[in-house]
Amino acid sequence: MLPIYAVMSLEAVLARVSQLQTAMAPPAPSAQPTKVGAQFGQVLNAANANLAGLTPISATGGTVGQKMVALAQQEIGVKEQPMGSNDSPRIAEYRKATAGSGVGPWCAYFTSWLAKSAGAPVGEAGQGFGSVDALYSWAQRTGKAVDNGPGVRPNPGDLIVWDEHIGMVERVDADGTVHTIEGNSSDQVIRRTHPATGALGYVKMS
Repeated sequence: MLPIYAVMSLEAVLARVSQLQTAMAPPAPSAQPTKVGAQFGQVLNAANANLAGLTPISATGGTVGQKMVALAQQEIGVKEQPMGSNDSPRIAEYRKATAGSGVGPWCAYFTSWLAKSAGAPVGEAGQGFGSVDALYSWAQRTGKAVDNGPGVRPNPGDLIVWDEHIGMVERVDADGTVHTIEGNSSDQVIRRTHPATGALGYVKMS
């Protein structure tokens, strides 16, 4: 007896081929991301948004004070090398903003560098200052100095002056507490907090 073979129609064959192709195809990506993937995407988007909101220091726009604050924030942590030497490669860069500068106490060098880098160098000829007294005397001559007292409130970026020391105002609290960034404080660029009555005066930069 001859063997009996099943006979399939052309339509059935094509349908079977289609089924096999579907079964062997790689799985389609899920329309819904996994929890981990979603969280990563959220973090990435947030980071991109933050980066997009940053303005390069060299870009135009913003007040002198705003630029000085941004510059100073990037310098936090710069230290003398070795500690107590009044020097380091970075501190040497600050001194370049002051004509005739030499290695020594550098708080005024730092503020002179901030002002020059923000486009508003201090001094009649923009020469900068290595002396706090000389810088404040210039500010008094040019109407930029404000002696501290009741109701006096500095703006971010203003210079804050004590006896033989100077820094920059980062922000001011509602109660008048002043937050600063200072060079040559504990031999480094560092944030400090001071009472409203602590300073001798301010140098207006904006």
